[in-house]
Amino acid sequence: MWTGILNGQIIGPFELPDALNGEVYLDFLQNHLPSLLEDVPLNIYREMWFQQDGCPAHYVRSVRDYLGEEFPGRWIGRSVPFSWPARSPNLNPLNFFYWGAVKEKVYSKAIESEFELRQRTAEAAEFVNNGRFARKIARSLLKRCRACIAVEGRHFEHLL
Repeated sequence: MWTGILNGQIIGPFELPDALNGEVYLDFLQNHLPSLLEDVPLNIYREMWFQQDGCPAHYVRSVRDYLGEEFPGRWIGRSVPFSWPARSPNLNPLNFFYWGAVKEKVYSKAIESEFELRQRTAEAAEFVNNGRFARKIARSLLKRCRACIAVEGRHFEHLL
């Protein structure tokens, strides 16, 4: 499952196959991500950053080359000019808030079918993608950044 966040709004989710490889991920970036971002104003698109984790499919040369062209100097990943350290403090809103909130909503009761799983995932994403949660995410991110600075980049979640 791919999901993004931009200016407090959830982008996606987009279902990726279980057997994700570099070729499939590159296809997503080139052929599906643009439609997910089509409502983003050009001035914001030209300034926004793209961040991904260290998943092997994200590390394939063709993926890194594409991101370097599409987001020149504005993307974060593994072994690139703006590397995101594997054990870094958790400042990613998708990780510290979104995935937990979606999982809580999706798995609140037993799931009977794959269709129901997909339906609940879409409903949970829509539920989380409202102004109340966007403000909560922004406040939490600011608090986390301040805590990270206070401990000079070390782990801080135990202080929150």
